[in-house]
Amino acid sequence: MFAKLYEDHAMSRIDERNYDMLRGRYQDEQGGLDEKIAALNARLAESVETQRNAERWVALIRKYTIISELTAPLLHELIEKIVIHQGVTSPDGFKDQEVEIFYRFIGKIEF
Repeated sequence: MFAKLYEDHAMSRIDERNYDMLRGRYQDEQGGLDEKIAALNARLAESVETQRNAERWVALIRKYTIISELTAPLLHELIEKIVIHQGVTSPDGFKDQEVEIFYRFIGKIEF
């Protein structure tokens, strides 16, 4: 399309002003398309990584379908980190403390 536009300009079938206007539009459109392609590629890479992590989690958890004992090696393999927040005591004396568990490959599960 750009080659045809240039050919029309070179053969004087289109004047300089119109050529510059159409060339600018074409270049703007190309820039927008390049940005869309980059954004879609980033989303695709993120989706692929999410799928890989889900597959890793499934493979890992299959080894532990029947857990008879909670051991340190098991916890190290399944859990990435545990975050324990500052405890808060209510006026009636009860203590509340938030604990977050982040599992390998899938992160924190909200309940």
